[in-house]
Amino acid sequence: MKKSLLALTLGGLGIGITEFVMMGLLPDIAADLHISIPQAGHLISAYALGVVIGAPLLVAIAGSFPPKKILLALMIMFTAFNAFSAFAPDYISMLVARLLAGLPHGAFFGVGSVVASRLAEKGKEAQSVSMMFAGLTIANIIGVPLGTYIGHAYSWRYTFVIIVAVGLITLLSLKLWMPAMPATKDRDLKKELSFFKLPEAWLIIAMIAIGTGGLFSWFSYIAPLLTDVSGFKSETITYILVLAGLGMFVGNFIGGIMADKISPAKASLVLLFAMSVALFIMHYTSTNQVFTLVMTFIAGALAFAVAAPIQMLMINTAKGSEMIAGAVSQASFNIGNALGAFLGGLPLIAGYDYTSPVWVGSLLAFAGGVIAWTLIARTRKQVLVAA
Repeated sequence: MKKSLLALTLGGLGIGITEFVMMGLLPDIAADLHISIPQAGHLISAYALGVVIGAPLLVAIAGSFPPKKILLALMIMFTAFNAFSAFAPDYISMLVARLLAGLPHGAFFGVGSVVASRLAEKGKEAQSVSMMFAGLTIANIIGVPLGTYIGHAYSWRYTFVIIVAVGLITLLSLKLWMPAMPATKDRDLKKELSFFKLPEAWLIIAMIAIGTGGLFSWFSYIAPLLTDVSGFKSETITYILVLAGLGMFVGNFIGGIMADKISPAKASLVLLFAMSVALFIMHYTSTNQVFTLVMTFIAGALAFAVAAPIQMLMINTAKGSEMIAGAVSQASFNIGNALGAFLGGLPLIAGYDYTSPVWVGSLLAFAGGVIAWTLIARTRKQVLVAA
């Protein structure tokens, strides 16, 4: 692996830990700050809101600077705001800290995706982008379980100290290993934003938000699914989440290879439909522990296999607006986070069991696949008309 790509992977690792570890730390944070668990859940929403706000805004502001300087500035923000989280004295300050910590998330991946594709060998752009997203999968295998354990055994504040340490290491690696790249000359922000006048842009945004909502409809309620339906003991959940993380790690690289071999759009189509099928099967096999473990690995793999293809699809469609488009795709991913968790919870409120969010997730992934098919059909029609 190129050292420059390793620097991006480290950034993805830190971002992955701070995003996903909150799910496991909610009881500890709630007890320490003297708030309810539902109130603590607002800290997750605040981070997602920060991603949605910061992704296009920060890239729009900083897009005229060299990519290396942008990445360094974003990682400084990430490190500082997570340090603020570690020392937040009360609920309000923690809420603000989480909002601010989310701001550089989407922008880092947006700029990082463009940088990774430029560093790649010709024909291996998506695989190069997948190296950056590997940091998110490693976070789910190692960082999140370790951070959760430290939060339970010692203090959740120590978990954020570790995140700060990862941020500092990433800063050093970016400084030493990331090559200097020229800034965009004669940048026209108005022209870049005109990308969002294209129907294709909104089709991709809808595909990401709805399709990846299938992942979060399942993953948001995975713990009660495993304990109440599959019959696993609560102390085994961490190990099963590591299994899901291993699936994400493997799937991430498979998705990158697929995008380079058959095109990002076709890879997105295949993987979203495959995710729909996998969640459909999980709905009916979750009472069997062996099948549950197998499908947890497969669903995790398919969920993250789509990351590199959709990122490359957005970048390839947004010629001249790649950084903003790449950042917006990450904002869309976080909209999918909120959408999946919300829609997956509706059948639970209506009194259905914990397999129902999986069914909702299957429908969302299928809808995302339909949008991908629509995008491909529209693009093919435009090519025929042009010919």
